[in-house]
Amino acid sequence: MRIFKIVQSVYQWTFHSQRAFFVQNNIQTNICRFYAVRRGGKLFTMKLDTPEFHQLFTPELTQLKSLFDKHGFELRIAGGAVRDLLMSKLPHDIDFATTATPAQMKKMFDEEEIRMINNKGEKHGTITARLNDKENFEVTTLRVDVVTDGRHAEVEFTRDWQLDANRRDLTINAMFLGFDGTLYDYFNGKEDLEARRLRFVGCAAERICEDYLRILRYFRFYGRIAKVPNSHEADVVQAIKENVSGLAGISGERLWMEVRKIVCGRFNGPIMHTMLSLGIGPHLGLPDKVNEKEYERVCEAASPLSPQAVAFMTALLYTEDQVYALNKRLKMSKEEVKTSLFILTHRADPIPTPPLRYCMDLHNDTVAREPKVKDRISELLKYRGEAALLAEFQTWTPPRFPITGHDLFSKSVPKGPVFAKTLNDLRALWKESNYTLTKEDLLDRIEEVVSKHKS
Repeated sequence: MRIFKIVQSVYQWTFHSQRAFFVQNNIQTNICRFYAVRRGGKLFTMKLDTPEFHQLFTPELTQLKSLFDKHGFELRIAGGAVRDLLMSKLPHDIDFATTATPAQMKKMFDEEEIRMINNKGEKHGTITARLNDKENFEVTTLRVDVVTDGRHAEVEFTRDWQLDANRRDLTINAMFLGFDGTLYDYFNGKEDLEARRLRFVGCAAERICEDYLRILRYFRFYGRIAKVPNSHEADVVQAIKENVSGLAGISGERLWMEVRKIVCGRFNGPIMHTMLSLGIGPHLGLPDKVNEKEYERVCEAASPLSPQAVAFMTALLYTEDQVYALNKRLKMSKEEVKTSLFILTHRADPIPTPPLRYCMDLHNDTVAREPKVKDRISELLKYRGEAALLAEFQTWTPPRFPITGHDLFSKSVPKGPVFAKTLNDLRALWKESNYTLTKEDLLDRIEEVVSKHKS
């Protein structure tokens, strides 16, 4: 870490003094990032003219661009949206980059009477404007990361598009697109995208040290972009292996956000195998010994049914204690923990004939203490790869248990353990009848059931 801090201080000095080539020639073994800017950053441009690109231009977006033009600031589409457009996909989210500082944007939007919302991103250069009460636009000032600690960065603003591109993680995410369709690509991102190749901008190890979450982001994008399951660049694998311990300082919520997308994405089996082989598992709250065979089975059988991410993670576990340990690290939701425990408990249950009866009985046995049991059973069936049974179960309407607590009160069943046992026994009788006993049939059995528990 001492070398890294020295590198950062030298970088600050060179950025302000504009003596980039001095640093390149004399300290190039330590300054991976700045070296990449000047040596690898060769601008490539081309024109993009696709239906997806033209679909972006809502009246509000056109108005936004006009505002920046009017006030003399450049505005371009940035990052993932550019990548998606080059893949002929319509982006779900669009990020924008600009030469305007946050203060300049705020002044401009105030003068133009444009509403601004959510000021949480302002210290990192992001202003969110809402136009015509229809669309929100996040616009971020070009910036450089001056100091990083593996989780957060202190930034300084710049007007240099290449410096901003240089701070980004992957070459495929480091491109900009002008509103006239001009692509600005400094690090061969388009070429890498066409080859379905994932490379970090500049030095992989330094990129990762700036934000260790980039380890998981790499695997997430690998699943989205790569052609084959195991074609990782050797320097990337080595950089991840050497810096994997940095994940210990990343919050569970941020980890889980990435892991969710990895296990639900393409190549989820091979990618998890690679992650585990590089020592990532313990930093995600996984045990030293995981059930990788079960995980591979679930990936193959369940993926077409789109189970929740927690179902895939449960496949790696053996015990309830391991579920709680996973949750302690990843900070999953309460519902996800309950789903994991439910799957762990029932994943090896034998399924009799007819199969729907298994689901009906499991629903009946669980619904009194778990209102969302139908959702849990659906996730269990996805986990097990039971596509036909899942389809049948999802169209099944659970019959309503005809007896309520009020019925027992009206029959003078005493409160306490006898009351609860009576209700459970009546539910069991209803189940044994294949759910055909009526309310009257069950009420006729109350005296018999209560006397059994009083004796």
